[in-house]
Amino acid sequence: MGGGRTITDPQQAAQELSRRIDRAKSVVFFGGAGVSTASGIPDFRSEDGLYHQKFKYPPETMLGHDFFMTHTEEFYDFYRNRMIALDAKPNQAHLKLAQLEEQGKLTAVVTQNIDGLHQKAGSKRVYELHGSVHRNICQKCGAVYSAEWIMGTEGVPHCEKCGGLVKPDVVLYGESLDEGTLIGAAKAIASCDMLIIGGTSLVVYPAAGLVQYFNGSDLVIVNKQPTPQDSAADLVCACDIAKAFDF
Repeated sequence: MGGGRTITDPQQAAQELSRRIDRAKSVVFFGGAGVSTASGIPDFRSEDGLYHQKFKYPPETMLGHDFFMTHTEEFYDFYRNRMIALDAKPNQAHLKLAQLEEQGKLTAVVTQNIDGLHQKAGSKRVYELHGSVHRNICQKCGAVYSAEWIMGTEGVPHCEKCGGLVKPDVVLYGESLDEGTLIGAAKAIASCDMLIIGGTSLVVYPAAGLVQYFNGSDLVIVNKQPTPQDSAADLVCACDIAKAFDF
């Protein structure tokens, strides 16, 4: 593994990606925010990302467990305005991955995104490392509410059944990732022979640490910016992810 080539032309990347997937027995896709930016959902770290915008508090503070507990109403103001994008549609990358799963090539999607676009595109086996905006859980009785329901509420949402506080099923800063999801994702990565990493800078842990479980023969990275794993990859596609999956 490693010492591979770098392709910057999206058309060439799509051809090479298609060829390698045809050759593979089982493929796993590990994706981050860059997969969703092509659907118009802002990421955190790029120039136009949330971290570069001005708010009363830094986004990483507002998306923290402590802030949720102490400034719940302000948390929800930010969450409704910036974290839920119900109008977003799956892009070519989401659609192609769902198609590859249907064909029996792709065995799992492991995602750091919380937007549910992989499922919207038709993917069935999705490990959501950081949870999903589409599940919002009453902290008292466990009732589950949709993102649409949250958008229809004002201020701090409370359970219609018991009056308990409703919290998004997303992993906030200061919270642990779900152990079952992590184990499932690690097993999927360990058992595939081709791992495609897409739209992630590979700097957010523990998610980025999952890459170490890959012991297959073909590691491909599709990301506009360089990542710490580029030198270990067999192929780096430094181009737009939606275009790289246009085959």
